[in-house]
Amino acid sequence: YDSETREYISTSTEYLAVGVGIPACSCLDAPGSHKAGYAICRSADFNSWEYVPDHRGEIVYSTETGESKEITAPGDYPEKTTTIATLTPYDKWDGEKWVTDTEAQHSAAVDAAEAQRQSLIDTAMASISLIQLKLQAGRKLTQAETTRLNAVLDYIDAVTATDTGTAPDVIWPELPEA
Repeated sequence: YDSETREYISTSTEYLAVGVGIPACSCLDAPGSHKAGYAICRSADFNSWEYVPDHRGEIVYSTETGESKEITAPGDYPEKTTTIATLTPYDKWDGEKWVTDTEAQHSAAVDAAEAQRQSLIDTAMASISLIQLKLQAGRKLTQAETTRLNAVLDYIDAVTATDTGTAPDVIWPELPEA
């Protein structure tokens, strides 16, 4: 048997000289027949064989964090785990199933919408930076530049006024053509 897991590995025939003991991690009694879903392991006191649940290769999820983990050793499922996967990053375990924390989900969507708002404003500001530079240098703008500047400023006003509380269903205004 395996020295760490006490799992039955195989049978072998050993010829021993008189006065020599059996090899380490060996025993004289044969294990029972294989059962699906179980590993045959030596008992903790090493006096008998026992069937131990074998979930190796299965994925379990922490009921505290939702983090997944593969089972790699024979035995029962680890405490505070379930075989049921989370559906969203905002799921919390209620003792029987995952329940989505809709407040946390909405809050994250609003935060993402706020970040999107800032990204849209930054992109718009970058698109008129040359026009702003000309104004700062005291140069006159062409009619097309003035029209473009006003259109982008109107766009920035519209983005700023957009309600992110409806996230994730926010409808953003379109950036004016260059």
